[in-house]
Amino acid sequence: MNFLAIVGEALRALRQNRLRTGLTMLGMIIGVAAVVLMLSIGQGAQTKINQTIAEMGSNLFIVVPGATSSGGFSFGSGSIRTLTIHDAQAIAELPTISATAPVISGTAQLNYAAKNWSTLITGTTPDYFSVGNWKIESGTTFTESDLRSANRVVVLGSVTAQNLFGDEDPVGKTIRITNRPFLVVGVLMAKGQSLTGRDQDDNIFIPITTSERQITGNQFPGSIRLMLVQCKSADEMDIAEIEITQLLRQRHRIAKGKENDFTVRNLTALADVATGAAKVMSMVLGAIASVSLLVGGIGIMNIMLVSVTERTREIGIRMAIGANQRAILTQFLLEAMMICFMGGLIGLLLGIGGAWVVSQIADMLIVITLGMIGLAFLFASAVGIFFGFYPAKKAASLKPVDALRYE
Repeated sequence: MNFLAIVGEALRALRQNRLRTGLTMLGMIIGVAAVVLMLSIGQGAQTKINQTIAEMGSNLFIVVPGATSSGGFSFGSGSIRTLTIHDAQAIAELPTISATAPVISGTAQLNYAAKNWSTLITGTTPDYFSVGNWKIESGTTFTESDLRSANRVVVLGSVTAQNLFGDEDPVGKTIRITNRPFLVVGVLMAKGQSLTGRDQDDNIFIPITTSERQITGNQFPGSIRLMLVQCKSADEMDIAEIEITQLLRQRHRIAKGKENDFTVRNLTALADVATGAAKVMSMVLGAIASVSLLVGGIGIMNIMLVSVTERTREIGIRMAIGANQRAILTQFLLEAMMICFMGGLIGLLLGIGGAWVVSQIADMLIVITLGMIGLAFLFASAVGIFFGFYPAKKAASLKPVDALRYE
């Protein structure tokens, strides 16, 4: 028999038992749909983390006040203001550092016309926007001149701008922050949530000198809540961390053997950990979903074995009129692969549809790639070949005489 005739026989056999074929395909449909859905969720989570990391800025450290103790009591990290603007300026002079951005922050009530909004207020320097990879949507950022003069200028995050101004262009307008007038000089492009889940766009930025003197106040003049530090290159991150630590210990006159009164955190390393965790999650989700493919494959093997038993006399007749073992093997193997292919195609469509539904209901980023689709089909084909080979081999190994006498 030629190959096309074998394909026709395989299709005829599947059509004759439509219900059994459909039930056999069900395991493959569920398996492929689960693999596509789980991989798309995992890939979406990884892509979202990568986007957040890219928007956060590159080669970053965050330096915060460390834990302190007094009178036998220990205070948590950041409880005491041990960092100053001058510390940030000194760190900026290190050969491995490109820029620093000291930060003090608080909350403030904003007013514009009849609208009001409570949000986070960040006092910082112009370098903050380049260090944090912020992009301007309209207007500009405040300048070094604004910093020196403690001018009342403000840059709005996109969420804050939307809540105060709606569709109106905020640039050039005046808002009131704790009843003080501030000129809006710029609006930032949206960044979305941070790795901790905080909305980065619900924020406003003013010169750190203005914040300290007029808005948030400062019990310890010159002290800051934290600072962002950008290294010149990723290769120098380890060296830069050592230099920052040594410089701050020297400036804070910390004796040898004493604990630091600050903490240097490598945000790039934390981002790498988050990316690695997302990759592991994606692999775990894919592995869990693949179990259903294996279950579906076992179901195919069981049904094909039943089919071989039911069609023993048919196999004997075909062999008696000239069909060889290769033709019998090919037919049964094709039947298993057709079940896997058709089940895989339906499962793929269901998986893509399910991913779209999840993205709409849960507001999640879902990513479906050609590689993912190819992997699902490749796995489905492999399952069909692997679990279909034994029944096909058993059918091809039957002796014509024994098969004809089978009742």
